[in-house]
Amino acid sequence: MYKVVIIDDEPIIVEGISRMIPWDKFGCQIVATANDGIEGAEIIREQKPNILFSDVAMPGLDGLSMVAGLKSEFPNTEISILTGYRDFDFAQKAIRLGVTRYLLKPSSMDEINEAIEAMVLNLTAKHIIAEPVEIQPEEEEKEDNNAAGSFIVNNAIKYIELNYAHKLTLSEVAEKTYISQWHLSKLLNRHMGQNFSEILNHIRIKEAKELLKDPSLRIGDIAEMVGFVDMAHFSRVFKKILGTSANEYRNNVISKE
Repeated sequence: MYKVVIIDDEPIIVEGISRMIPWDKFGCQIVATANDGIEGAEIIREQKPNILFSDVAMPGLDGLSMVAGLKSEFPNTEISILTGYRDFDFAQKAIRLGVTRYLLKPSSMDEINEAIEAMVLNLTAKHIIAEPVEIQPEEEEKEDNNAAGSFIVNNAIKYIELNYAHKLTLSEVAEKTYISQWHLSKLLNRHMGQNFSEILNHIRIKEAKELLKDPSLRIGDIAEMVGFVDMAHFSRVFKKILGTSANEYRNNVISKE
């Protein structure tokens, strides 16, 4: 049986889809349901479903990021969106990220049944019988460079650029991009050629360079402003990236003005 997860913040919809669809007819079984995106993400990682029905307009949820995260981490999972969010551009992006069907509420049983048939056919075409097949290295390379992977990396970089000033962790960024730490780390290395710490440090030093142009700011204060809690650590990272000390960099910049 194909494993199915349903996520929607309207319990009546979850109940309706669960009870009114003849799941056995499609060779499917509902293994879990959730009423919010955070709980849903935990269930998905635990159950690794073959099929997912989910809303993308739930409170506190970035729908496109959720879809991208799921398709990148679980590329064989078939996803159908069931939502009241009527935005053509959003729907197009969701389809590009790998969603099988984008259904607008209220959807008819015929539409939902057709979506299930389409997802089951896709699973069959990928020779998936019950559990998702293990991705081979060459397939993994291909998956990591698809639209979902690029979308996730772009979102991760944007989040780092907005939050570099506090004690930022890979765990926090992974949570905001709806994927596991391990998978985010892999994507950053593959797409950026750097690990999380290297990316974060480069962003912090880039901002520090701008702040050093202001002679009224002490270097120790600048280090703290860009997220370093240890002045010695800031100095080591600055010199490693730019080949010069922060003080020397400031003097060179000021002398050229």
